[in-house]
Amino acid sequence: MNDKYKYLIIGSGPTGLGAAYRLKELGVTDFHIIEKENYIGGLATSFTDEQGFTWDVGGHVQFSHYEYFDILMEKALGFDGWLSHQRESWVWIKNRFVPYPFQNNIRYLPKETMWKCLEGIIRNYKEEVNSKPTNFEEWIFATFGKGIAEEFMIPYNFKVWAYNASKLAYNWIGERVAVTDLERVSKNIIFDTDDLSWGPNNTFKFPKKGGTGAIWKSIGENLIGASFISLNTEVVKINAELKYAELSNGNKIEYENLISTIPLDILYRNIINAPEELKETSKKLKHSKTNVIGIGLKGKPKNELATKCWMYFPENNSPYYRVTVFSNYSPNNVPDINNYWSLMAETSESSEKPVNHSTLIKDTIKAFCEDGLIQDESQVVSQFMLGFEYGYPTPSVDRDELLKPLRPWLESKQIYSRGRFGAWKYEVSNQDHSLMQGVEIIDFLLKGEKEITIDFPAIANAGMRLKK
Repeated sequence: MNDKYKYLIIGSGPTGLGAAYRLKELGVTDFHIIEKENYIGGLATSFTDEQGFTWDVGGHVQFSHYEYFDILMEKALGFDGWLSHQRESWVWIKNRFVPYPFQNNIRYLPKETMWKCLEGIIRNYKEEVNSKPTNFEEWIFATFGKGIAEEFMIPYNFKVWAYNASKLAYNWIGERVAVTDLERVSKNIIFDTDDLSWGPNNTFKFPKKGGTGAIWKSIGENLIGASFISLNTEVVKINAELKYAELSNGNKIEYENLISTIPLDILYRNIINAPEELKETSKKLKHSKTNVIGIGLKGKPKNELATKCWMYFPENNSPYYRVTVFSNYSPNNVPDINNYWSLMAETSESSEKPVNHSTLIKDTIKAFCEDGLIQDESQVVSQFMLGFEYGYPTPSVDRDELLKPLRPWLESKQIYSRGRFGAWKYEVSNQDHSLMQGVEIIDFLLKGEKEITIDFPAIANAGMRLKK
């Protein structure tokens, strides 16, 4: 590692790797990645426990809005390094599975609950709404009606975000939530029709071996080169005027351009000469923590789970909001697919939704039994738990106003904050979005091209196959 680079990149997740890969692709090698962990991948990494079960940091699946991303994925693992899946996602509610999206498949519910949901939709159609929603909660009631809001959307979204829906904005939604169509819902009820194919990830890919982390490890080590990445190295101070970063080991690295993928509030905290009012503003950005619980199991999943991908859980008996049948993604996620299988649960956490970490594994296994996912605790052969302080960048009602002054000041100092928490835009924080934020900042710096993903999320999510 030198003591000066034209491009210094903080973080080796998809965004940092995207920036580095694009630099190298364009013939620029005067760059370096600083990574505080001892592994490449950030929030897209994977771990293998002592019993041989592989776990992702959450329910990652591989789908894309970008041709560039797809080509890079094939370069990373090869054409034969992937498995393809038809999405099977479900909602567990009222002691039954309802196909996702819930609002299109309410025919599966008990009749009283079904009518409550349908009546809410009908009332919304009959009653003219004169005011624009001011937050996510109001948007939910206006879009889905009282029944679906109370039965599913409100409790589920609290479990996901760890904040009340009234504190969230709704401009992030885009392709993330299927709105309700009375004609479509009614037809599904009358003709007993399943409505399963909605959404951008109705088909997805997953690595054959090594979990999601195998992708980013390959990009870092094979396509970029390990010599361009320093692991176990943390940036603790940044001087935005003199343009240097101080590392935890006391060394200093000068730079011309700094590309940061660490959380925006931490970035401002580390810049010793950032304006105090901007530091205070960055502290107001909300986020939630993600707790991943992996449970390795002996035997095979019951038939009802044999082809399911992931399931949503809105009810209060369980701590988790989503459970993935992770062994269904790849047989190599378990030691021996003939004798073992695995479930991976995600539980959110915030100051408004605390979690008891000392009992979370026990509570998760207990809820697995209550929800009928496993027979009893005797099936459990492996337990894995990992918590990430920064799991979801919360799209709070004040997020956009908070972000307005933060990016311009940084960029006036040649500091470019990108990525899931660097941009703090949940609507463009999937793996493909994150990588392309890294690619696009390089194209902006080297070629003056617009950054579509961070500046125009609606275009990035419009379903077009964006190219470079």
